[in-house]
Amino acid sequence: MSHPVDVHVGKRIRHRRWMNGTTQQQLAEKVGIKFQQIQKYETGMNRVSASRLWDIASALGVDVSFFFEGLESGADAAAQTDLPGDILSDKEALELLRSYYAIPEAQRRRLFDLARVLSEAA
Repeated sequence: MSHPVDVHVGKRIRHRRWMNGTTQQQLAEKVGIKFQQIQKYETGMNRVSASRLWDIASALGVDVSFFFEGLESGADAAAQTDLPGDILSDKEALELLRSYYAIPEAQRRRLFDLARVLSEAA
């Protein structure tokens, strides 16, 4: 059985890789491993060593701490927002997020405000 921290780190790896538009194969090549190992990390099946996590963070352009963000409050946040607990595994949600961050900041802010108003009206 996978440890919840390993699963969380794996989800964050997948999330960041997907946001960058990087394939498992491309990430594996940058890190010097086989893509199957990336698959195992992303599912939490295999634990990522500290040195490998350092390499992955470098390849994905984030600090190592990125992979642990939301770990302590993940379950609480999902319960409070009525969101599925595994929102990062929803392909549509990730595609929406990637598209959102591709929008210039000023327009993105307006879109965010519109979405908030629409969600309050629903």
